[in-house]
Amino acid sequence: MSFVTVSSLDKRYRSATGELQVLRGLDLSVERGEMIAIVGASGVGKSTLLHVLGGLDRFEGGAIMIGDAQLGRMSDAEIVAFRNRHVGFVFQFHHLLPEFDALENTEMPLRIARIPLGQARPRAEALLRRVGLGDRLTHRPGTLSGGEQQRVAIARALVMQPTLLLADEPTGDLDERTADTLHELLREMHRENGLTAILATHNTRLAAICDRVLRLENGRLTEQG
Repeated sequence: MSFVTVSSLDKRYRSATGELQVLRGLDLSVERGEMIAIVGASGVGKSTLLHVLGGLDRFEGGAIMIGDAQLGRMSDAEIVAFRNRHVGFVFQFHHLLPEFDALENTEMPLRIARIPLGQARPRAEALLRRVGLGDRLTHRPGTLSGGEQQRVAIARALVMQPTLLLADEPTGDLDERTADTLHELLREMHRENGLTAILATHNTRLAAICDRVLRLENGRLTEQG
């Protein structure tokens, strides 16, 4: 059985002007340990799909299974607990807290989970060193480059040792050289941590290093050669 199984997924948004259906009977199957890319035009629903998979947004129809967890049957509190423990997110914009340094930002999910500082800090520090920021531990986001900030975001996404990594245009705000370096890092961290990863991207170079590429169009996914 696949690690991620999505069946007949529907997602709609309602507004004062009517209803917009973004995902239409979407099916997706991802094996444990796979790294796949979701590509497609802007506004087609790539971010929406990741948000639904990660429990950040509810869906109207279909089913999502991640491991043995069925998202559609969970309460809001159960989804929050599942997401915090099992899902790591990396977004295009790092969303680091400006008043905290790199180490404090990375260990934040551990502190929220009430893991003692004596355990949280060494784990966060080890991850920052692994992503090449051993000399930036006490630097605040405003003093870091864009690539360094995204490295902190990657470390923060992995600090809870998730089983699923969701990345939404993770290098979309970076220059090509910095983006390529981050692509290599994402692939390395994926392998080292035994992750299952789903990446939404416009970047063909990032898509090329993934195991499979799927195109989202008209609310459904099709496999790309």
